[in-house]
Amino acid sequence: MYRKKSSYYNLPGNFIIRLMVGLTFSSEGVQKFLFPDVIGAGRFAKIGIPYPQFFGPFVGVVEITCGFLLIIGLMTRLASVPLLIVILTAIYASKIPILENKGFWAAVHEGRADFCMLMGLLFLLIYGAGKYSADSIFAGHEKKRA
Repeated sequence: MYRKKSSYYNLPGNFIIRLMVGLTFSSEGVQKFLFPDVIGAGRFAKIGIPYPQFFGPFVGVVEITCGFLLIIGLMTRLASVPLLIVILTAIYASKIPILENKGFWAAVHEGRADFCMLMGLLFLLIYGAGKYSADSIFAGHEKKRA
């Protein structure tokens, strides 16, 4: 059965958002290994994440893997879910304390990138990878076989 693709499917914006979010998370994941004391386990310990020696590298691997999946547009909706957990945890653990201690505008300033990543992930979760993606290629092969 053929379903007509929604108008958002053909827009190149899906590709641009995938690149923005995927490259950001992938680079942050790599940095957790390059600079573990500042961005990885050391930062996790500083903000109170339990078992930072485990979760620092673990989150790094999740960010690299899921970020790469977003870049190529493979399993985009599924890859967005672990990254949503990561970004919501980051907001809770590092931006909410700023809100409580320094106020609204300081928290908004510090959280601007996190907010953009959150919105990008929600967009990808709702609308998917779009036309220019591995998901689209594999879906096309399924239609041709049927």
